[in-house]
Amino acid sequence: MLLQRIGNKGIRLGTLFDRAAEKHPAGPLILDHDLDIAPELGRRLTLTEVAELVADFADRLWAAGVRAGERVVVHKTNCFDITLLACSVARLGAIPVLLSPKLDGETVAELLRRVDMPFLVTDQAKLDHDLPEEVAKLTRKLLLTTGTHRDGIELAAFKGSPRVAPAVVSPDHPTLITHTSGTTGIPKLAVHTGRTFQARYRPQGTVAKLVQPGEPVAIHVSFVHSRIFTALPISILQGHPVILLKEDDPEVVGELFTQVPPGLIEAHPNTFMRWEELVDDPRGPLAKVKYFSSTFDAIHPRTVHRLLGASHRKGKVFIQMYGQSEVGPIAGRTYTHKRGADAEGRCVGRPFPGMTGVRVVSRDGNTPTKATPGFIEVRSDGRIVTYLGEHPRWEKQVNDGWWRMGDVGYRTKWGCLHLLDREVDEIPGIDSTLEIEDKLFGRLPELTEAIIVPGPDGRAVPVISTKDDLPVDPIAWRTAVADLPKLAEPVLYRIADLPQTATTKIKRLELIRQLEQRAAGTGAGTADTPSEAASEATPAPASEAVEQG
Repeated sequence: MLLQRIGNKGIRLGTLFDRAAEKHPAGPLILDHDLDIAPELGRRLTLTEVAELVADFADRLWAAGVRAGERVVVHKTNCFDITLLACSVARLGAIPVLLSPKLDGETVAELLRRVDMPFLVTDQAKLDHDLPEEVAKLTRKLLLTTGTHRDGIELAAFKGSPRVAPAVVSPDHPTLITHTSGTTGIPKLAVHTGRTFQARYRPQGTVAKLVQPGEPVAIHVSFVHSRIFTALPISILQGHPVILLKEDDPEVVGELFTQVPPGLIEAHPNTFMRWEELVDDPRGPLAKVKYFSSTFDAIHPRTVHRLLGASHRKGKVFIQMYGQSEVGPIAGRTYTHKRGADAEGRCVGRPFPGMTGVRVVSRDGNTPTKATPGFIEVRSDGRIVTYLGEHPRWEKQVNDGWWRMGDVGYRTKWGCLHLLDREVDEIPGIDSTLEIEDKLFGRLPELTEAIIVPGPDGRAVPVISTKDDLPVDPIAWRTAVADLPKLAEPVLYRIADLPQTATTKIKRLELIRQLEQRAAGTGAGTADTPSEAASEATPAPASEAVEQG
């Protein structure tokens, strides 16, 4: 397939807020938290204030020794200033490497080794509580955003440093390094250039243009994810007030959305699932939303239907894009309120004409179908250029310009792409674990999460979370699974105890490992039966990882 070539000068993160402030100097940025690096600015900032803050910290980083072409890891307590610090690093022509605050210390140490003696921007809390002592030996300098540490240099000491002009770099120069979800092990470090990032704007920019001028855009996306660096620029450059959320607590979000009703919301699928609670909020926090958008995993139809039902806008739409950190958005589809809950949830849409391409490669010589799905491969100008320190691993996923997504599925005669499973998540005898999960959500409204994974004995195990952590009624459960492939008894988890990535994806392989450890440690027959568990009104203690539901 021939992709459309357009002018592409590359994203310029270092001057992003300068350019936005020139167009909309008083444009508001609304936060649900204080910035660690500038709490005095409060939670309602103008683009002019943010542009000055980015330039100020670029000056401080320069004074601390950061120079063009050097790698600067940002790993600190979760806050929007992670994104701002990345822009400050890029302003110097250096390369920001963003590591999620959710990563454990040993994983961070391993990734620091892969980056090879970078600067590390962090804080006292991370150094005191999360990171191993060896990080001081794995980095060129430890630069502290807050607090003190014997091995660290406080960026506060460089306040008022001379202004440094923004660097001019080639669009093919690495502009940002993010990490993959890590659902299958140690995350990979994805290298983006200015040109590959700019290419991702085309499909996503179209969505933002649908929003009426001046309408607020709400974003709840991990501050280290590549998606924040496309969702945010598009919104502020078009002049939309932007609400940036650190938390997804429905109570907090409901209050903020009541005060500043958004016209568009961009969030992770699991976040939207949690926000189903807002549907029944008498304040109507979702009443003025016209567009819901998610560019991560496929979303459950139940969630789509409920959220669209909470909006009072005419022509309301849920936009789902299928993509990956390595390639950006590849295919998309829309749901309306009339075509939501009953729509085929495994359909993730069609590629964007002239922008992206999709093919499904047979695994057995036959045409890929639901019963015999093939490998999903894609083409996009937004594809990363390498995995840092693991280029052979990157090369294994490229085949004559096509990128293997690691997913399996098929295309219908109308060209719609159906995603059935990740390759590593397939279970013999199950066409699609994701399809079963969709059906469980549609049939059991009390579910807040459902993941189908292979158990220690090879059977498909439903791991579920529920409202208030209460076991599912056994009769309701048996009714819900009556026409589904044979499943083991459900296992009840508190949703906070499920192993999750920075984008709230469930780490399925880690979950499988936990189930295996539990079976080995307690024996497969010691858990409560569904009927016994249903009679218990009190959830298991937090120290117990799982409980038979």
